[in-house]
Amino acid sequence: MSFIGEEIARQPAAWRKAASAATAASTLLPAPGERVAVIGCGTSWFMAEAYATLRETRGLGETDAFAASEFPHGRDYDRIVAISRSGTTTEVLDLLTRQRGRRPTVALTADTTTPITEAADHVVDLGFADERSVVQTVFATTALTVLRAGLGEPVAALADAAEAVLDEPLPDAWVTAEQITFLARGWAHGIAREAALKMREATQGWTESYPSMEYRHGPIAIAAPGRLVWHFGPDADGLRESVAPTGALFVQYPEDPQVDLVRVHRLAAETAARKGLDPDRPRALTRSVVLGS
Repeated sequence: MSFIGEEIARQPAAWRKAASAATAASTLLPAPGERVAVIGCGTSWFMAEAYATLRETRGLGETDAFAASEFPHGRDYDRIVAISRSGTTTEVLDLLTRQRGRRPTVALTADTTTPITEAADHVVDLGFADERSVVQTVFATTALTVLRAGLGEPVAALADAAEAVLDEPLPDAWVTAEQITFLARGWAHGIAREAALKMREATQGWTESYPSMEYRHGPIAIAAPGRLVWHFGPDADGLRESVAPTGALFVQYPEDPQVDLVRVHRLAAETAARKGLDPDRPRALTRSVVLGS
């Protein structure tokens, strides 16, 4: 089994540990009413978006998500949350260093021996969800689970549902799809962006992602037989009916979008294998982006 296959399978167990990690870090995570910025790069940015939208829509405080390189340093926040699997990503470290002493910062990382432990005021250790594959799966979803648990969400049911998803067959029409568009509303839009990234990274495939209601405003033009339109969360807007005449296959499941993302993880690994690609070492990618001085 590839590293990514083993890491996909570890997600339910890691999510269960995440609940305890959230309890241990309860004084470090954002408190209700705080104005918060959540930052990351790549996959971590998309997890930041999902958490930020969840927190704000639950009325717990204004919450923004940024790619670390695009953070508005002149804007005032009560706390900054950084997500970084490696703890070495240049843009994240630069941001935390610039913010030191200006406002509290907390970093979620899988490696506490890295420079992020000096750059951030506090660190949440997610070493139990570290990975050997370049393509992130278990760390990203575990970080999101910690943050969701910190919002008071019950996460045990997510782990149970993810276990069931691990045993499902993958339809051949998914694995052989020429193109996939991922759609979602609200917090699940971050999940849709992450799903598209996973397929691009692991399979070199053509994928796109959009807010659900934006799909009819142009992107639907590429829907065709042999292609997928994958919707995270309920399709309350009649998108299935809009897609049907195009011949594209509409995919939707009732579970929490984070659970549904595990299906995409499995699809990415299987599609890569069918193409003869190594999802653990994708083209032009490394575990961490460390920029030269």
